Amino acid sequence: MKLAKIVNQLKLDRMTPELSNEDIEVSGGYISDLLSDVMANAPRGGVLVTIQAHLNVIAVAVHAELAGVVFAAGRRPEEAVRQKAVEEGVRLYTTGASAFDVAGRLYEMGLRGSQQ
Repeated sequence: MKLAKIVNQLKLDRMTPELSNEDIEVSGGYISDLLSDVMANAPRGGVLVTIQAHLNVIAVAVHAELAGVVFAAGRRPEEAVRQKAVEEGVRLYTTGASAFDVAGRLYEMGLRGSQQ
């Protein structure tokens, strides 16, 4: 499933519009606020849903080779975090929906978690 489809159907707010290419295939989804868990288990090319909105999320997203990060529950990273994401090529999104609801919507759309 293309990242653009996820962004449009979930009506996500684009935090990194400088990274306009959303025509990339998303391999799966992952939800966690424990960043070591994300590094160990998130699928490469996947999308992470989290409420963590600090700089370490960007480092983890780069390390895990994620397609994007969705900040749930209205969380918004500070500008320094957003700028680092742009530098590293990490697409960031935000939504007022809870992480639980975002996961449910992604599942309804056909996205699945890691098949380890």
